[in-house]
Amino acid sequence: MASCSGESTNVRATEEEATDSSASQKREERLRKFRELHFKRNEARKLNHQEVVEEDKRLKLPTNWEAKKARLEWELAEGQKKKDCADKGEDYDRVKLLEITADDAERWERKKKKKNPDTGFAGYAEAQFRQYQRLTKQIRPDMDGYEKQREECGEDFHPTSNSLIHGTHVPTREGIDRMVEDVEKQIEKRSKYSRRRAYNDDADIDYINERNAKFNKKAERFYGKYTAEIKQNLERGTAV
Repeated sequence: MASCSGESTNVRATEEEATDSSASQKREERLRKFRELHFKRNEARKLNHQEVVEEDKRLKLPTNWEAKKARLEWELAEGQKKKDCADKGEDYDRVKLLEITADDAERWERKKKKKNPDTGFAGYAEAQFRQYQRLTKQIRPDMDGYEKQREECGEDFHPTSNSLIHGTHVPTREGIDRMVEDVEKQIEKRSKYSRRRAYNDDADIDYINERNAKFNKKAERFYGKYTAEIKQNLERGTAV
């Protein structure tokens, strides 16, 4: 009996030790997870603070800052490429064309065509605006002439209310030739659009002269669909 009671005591003690050991392991596991969560929380807090600071900086910047930054980076890269080509004695335009793929070239060509398509004469305002765009794209500033004129005029180059240089400028022969050439191109292009419309002998005569005929055509083009019924009633004699 004594041996049985001793064995039961030993078994109970072993079970208690195993229970205590298991509880200790669980407590250590919970503490380890708690420390990990605490570390992750602090890390997330730091990252959130950094993001808030960066967002505040971005909001204080101009709206087109990203585009300007990308543009400046591209200009710096292009400048570096041009410098490298100049040092090697290579043509930069040729080197740049060799780096362009066929797909990129085709896409840029389509974009260029869509940018300013010439749809012919649509109206005087559109034609005038298209001509303005074409003329401004052709402007090539003469920096040598600019500097020469600046030296000749001196302080009067930027005139004030006391400057007396009005009417003293004499255009160069090259400038006059350039203007004459451009005017001739405009006359040639205008002659292609100014074609006489075919005359229809069967059309109703509702005008008294050529000017009145043009006015009636314009009125018909804009208001014909609204006055068609009234015109038919007048021709039938059933107008009220």
